[in-house]
Amino acid sequence: MTIQTKRPPEAATPIANSLTTGRLPNSAPWTILVAAVAVAAAVFGVVAIGSGSGFNWGGALVVGALLYVPSIWLFSSLVEGRRRAMDRLVTALVTGAFLLAMIPLVSLAVTVVSLGVARLDADFFSMSMRNVTGEGGGALHAIIGTLFITGAAAVISIPIGLMTSIYLVEYGRGKLARGITFLVDVMTGIPSIVAGLFAYSLFAIFFGPGTRTGIAGAVALSLLMIPVVVRSSEEMLRLVPNELREAAFALGVPKWLTIVKVVLPTSIAGITTGIMLSVARVIGETAPLLIAAGFTASVNYNLFDGRMQSLPVYVYTQYMNQGIPPEAFIDRAWAAALTLILIVMALNLVARLVARFFAPKFGR
Repeated sequence: MTIQTKRPPEAATPIANSLTTGRLPNSAPWTILVAAVAVAAAVFGVVAIGSGSGFNWGGALVVGALLYVPSIWLFSSLVEGRRRAMDRLVTALVTGAFLLAMIPLVSLAVTVVSLGVARLDADFFSMSMRNVTGEGGGALHAIIGTLFITGAAAVISIPIGLMTSIYLVEYGRGKLARGITFLVDVMTGIPSIVAGLFAYSLFAIFFGPGTRTGIAGAVALSLLMIPVVVRSSEEMLRLVPNELREAAFALGVPKWLTIVKVVLPTSIAGITTGIMLSVARVIGETAPLLIAAGFTASVNYNLFDGRMQSLPVYVYTQYMNQGIPPEAFIDRAWAAALTLILIVMALNLVARLVARFFAPKFGR
């Protein structure tokens, strides 16, 4: 009887990553990118010397990136094949699109911070523009007005938008639901100045022409917030599994209680995020507040009496009505713009924290 023993398979020897293995080295994309930028820089250098102008680094980087895309595709197709070359081409295009989209964002952030941080002092947050004609003053009245108007708009919009989305998801059927959805989609595209004109006309009918109050500005902003709240809340409610609703119905729980105890707690993180994003969307509106709420140089704590300033309108008035010295007005405008960005950033941070801690996996 012969016993045959199998020889253990030999360990596969690693294949060196080189141009002869059908795969580019890991450093090849960076090498090709550096070479493309160097070629573009050389071309721009020759042009700069010939024309006597300065060297354009931005143009050299853009042209180098444009040269990199066909270069990486060509080298990859010669070494790795057409399929891998197409993958590298799409990767380069997607990465380039991302970097292109980040350029204005980074440029905006750097510009606002560099020009606005110098004026962010104690006076800016503790003083208004009452009896201030030149240097000094602050944006206390505008910050208070922005918080009051935006808060009132949220109080108006959130219940209406949330209940509308609950109706569309849980109860709405037939032509009425389709009509509401169509109107919500139409309201999403309404220009902001039209909302301001509507709020101004509405209050002019009841309180007379020329009436401008903070609550009128809040109504104008609520017209812009409601469709955003409806659409975002509707999508979050539709993501709740039907099995949770059916389990509650099987236990004899009424539908309204199922919505309150099951559906809303499950989707509360997404709903809160959508609400915060809708607030961040309207907090920077200028045209509706300029028409409906007007502008003032004094602090006003009453939404229902007198005009009320807001940060976007404050930035507009400081820039358009420059006095002596004009640098003081420009500095206040940039500081107010930076303050507005910080408020929006804080709202987004709150939305992320709410989405994290009130998600279903953290619930009881």
